[in-house]
Amino acid sequence: MAAKQRRERRFQRQFDALGRLVPPLRGPMSTLRQDSWFPIRFPVALLLIAGGVFSFLPVLGIWMLPLGLLLLAVDLPILRGPISAVVIRARRKGRLLAHRWKRKH
Repeated sequence: MAAKQRRERRFQRQFDALGRLVPPLRGPMSTLRQDSWFPIRFPVALLLIAGGVFSFLPVLGIWMLPLGLLLLAVDLPILRGPISAVVIRARRKGRLLAHRWKRKH
Protein backbone atom coordinates (compact mmCIF):
# COMPACT_ATOMS: atom_id res chain seq x y z
CA MET A 1 0.00 0.00 0.00
CA ALA A 2 2.88 2.39 0.70
CA ALA A 3 4.17 2.07 -2.88
CA LYS A 4 0.73 2.95 -4.25
CA GLN A 5 0.59 6.06 -2.06
CA ARG A 6 4.08 7.11 -3.19
CA ARG A 7 3.06 6.75 -6.84
CA GLU A 8 -0.09 8.78 -6.20
CA ARG A 9 1.88 11.56 -4.44
CA ARG A 10 4.44 11.59 -7.25
CA PHE A 11 1.63 11.87 -9.80
CA GLN A 12 0.07 14.80 -7.91
CA ARG A 13 3.48 16.51 -7.67
CA GLN A 14 3.76 16.42 -11.46
CA PHE A 15 0.52 18.39 -11.76
CA ASP A 16 1.87 20.90 -9.25
CA ALA A 17 5.19 21.17 -11.10
CA LEU A 18 3.47 21.73 -14.44
CA GLY A 19 1.31 24.40 -12.80
CA ARG A 20 4.46 26.19 -11.64
CA LEU A 21 6.06 25.80 -15.04
CA VAL A 22 3.00 27.11 -16.94
CA PRO A 23 1.00 29.26 -14.48
CA PRO A 24 -1.98 29.86 -16.82
CA LEU A 25 -2.64 26.09 -16.77
CA ARG A 26 -2.76 25.89 -12.96
CA GLY A 27 -6.43 26.90 -12.60
CA PRO A 28 -7.93 24.84 -15.41
CA MET A 29 -5.86 21.76 -14.52
CA SER A 30 -6.85 21.85 -10.86
CA THR A 31 -10.50 22.26 -11.82
CA LEU A 32 -10.38 19.40 -14.32
CA ARG A 33 -8.79 17.10 -11.71
CA GLN A 34 -11.89 17.24 -9.51
CA ASP A 35 -14.02 14.06 -9.57
CA SER A 36 -17.16 15.93 -10.61
CA TRP A 37 -15.47 16.97 -13.87
CA PHE A 38 -15.07 13.39 -15.21
CA PRO A 39 -17.73 13.83 -17.94
CA ILE A 40 -15.73 16.76 -19.30
CA ARG A 41 -12.19 15.62 -18.41
CA PHE A 42 -12.30 12.32 -20.26
CA PRO A 43 -13.37 13.72 -23.66
CA VAL A 44 -10.97 16.68 -23.26
CA ALA A 45 -8.13 14.21 -22.60
CA LEU A 46 -9.02 12.21 -25.71
CA LEU A 47 -9.25 15.38 -27.82
CA LEU A 48 -5.86 16.56 -26.58
CA ILE A 49 -4.32 13.18 -27.40
CA ALA A 50 -5.86 13.25 -30.88
CA GLY A 51 -4.62 16.82 -31.36
CA GLY A 52 -1.13 15.74 -30.35
CA VAL A 53 -1.18 12.89 -32.85
CA PHE A 54 -2.16 15.35 -35.61
CA SER A 55 0.46 17.89 -34.56
CA PHE A 56 1.57 18.39 -38.15
CA LEU A 57 -1.56 20.48 -38.73
CA PRO A 58 -1.35 24.24 -38.05
CA VAL A 59 -3.04 25.08 -34.66
CA LEU A 60 -2.42 21.66 -33.11
CA GLY A 61 0.84 20.79 -31.44
CA ILE A 62 2.79 17.96 -29.88
CA TRP A 63 2.31 19.70 -26.50
CA MET A 64 -1.27 18.40 -26.54
CA LEU A 65 -0.24 14.74 -26.33
CA PRO A 66 1.42 14.74 -22.88
CA LEU A 67 -1.26 17.03 -21.47
CA GLY A 68 -3.98 14.68 -22.73
CA LEU A 69 -2.19 11.63 -21.32
CA LEU A 70 -1.77 13.37 -17.99
CA LEU A 71 -5.49 14.11 -17.84
CA LEU A 72 -6.33 10.57 -18.91
CA ALA A 73 -4.11 9.24 -16.10
CA VAL A 74 -6.39 10.98 -13.57
CA ASP A 75 -9.07 8.44 -14.48
CA LEU A 76 -6.86 5.46 -15.31
CA PRO A 77 -4.61 4.68 -12.33
CA ILE A 78 -2.53 2.22 -14.36
CA LEU A 79 -1.19 5.17 -16.40
CA ARG A 80 -0.13 7.25 -13.39
CA GLY A 81 3.29 5.66 -12.87
CA PRO A 82 4.44 5.72 -16.49
CA ILE A 83 3.03 9.20 -17.14
CA SER A 84 4.69 10.58 -14.00
CA ALA A 85 8.01 9.12 -15.13
CA VAL A 86 7.67 10.66 -18.60
CA VAL A 87 6.78 14.08 -17.17
CA ILE A 88 9.77 13.92 -14.81
CA ARG A 89 12.13 13.01 -17.66
CA ALA A 90 10.72 15.75 -19.88
CA ARG A 91 11.11 18.38 -17.16
CA ARG A 92 14.72 17.30 -16.53
CA LYS A 93 15.50 17.36 -20.24
CA GLY A 94 13.90 20.81 -20.53
CA ARG A 95 16.03 22.16 -17.66
CA LEU A 96 19.15 20.67 -19.24
CA LEU A 97 18.38 22.22 -22.63
CA ALA A 98 17.61 25.59 -21.02
CA HIS A 99 20.89 25.46 -19.12
CA ARG A 100 22.83 24.66 -22.30
CA TRP A 101 21.05 27.45 -24.15
CA LYS A 102 21.92 29.99 -21.46
CA ARG A 103 25.53 28.85 -21.43
CA LYS A 104 25.86 29.35 -25.19
CA HIS A 105 24.26 32.79 -25.25
